[in-house]
Amino acid sequence: MQLYSGFQNVVLLVLGVVALGCEAFAFVDALRHPEKAYVAAGKRTRTFWLVLLGVALAIGFVTLFNPLSLFGLLAFVGAAVYLADVRPALRQVRGIGGRSNTGW
Repeated sequence: MQLYSGFQNVVLLVLGVVALGCEAFAFVDALRHPEKAYVAAGKRTRTFWLVLLGVALAIGFVTLFNPLSLFGLLAFVGAAVYLADVRPALRQVRGIGGRSNTGW
């Protein structure tokens, strides 16, 4: 039973580190884009996303050992929404990393 508990703790720690990494990446990425890109992409303001992702990062740090708590999940969902919806729109507006149409 102790082995199972130890394994469970390791899995939770790995999940917490991955979630914290996603939250940190999203926050740093949000810092890199100018305010005008958010407006051009039709998304909420840069300040909104920086505050939301900053809070998510702080919560992610606090819930590192228990990422499946309500607050840990909410923090991860905030970062995931940014990464899945806002970041691609910002990159498209700024012309970063898009696929080129070269006929391949």
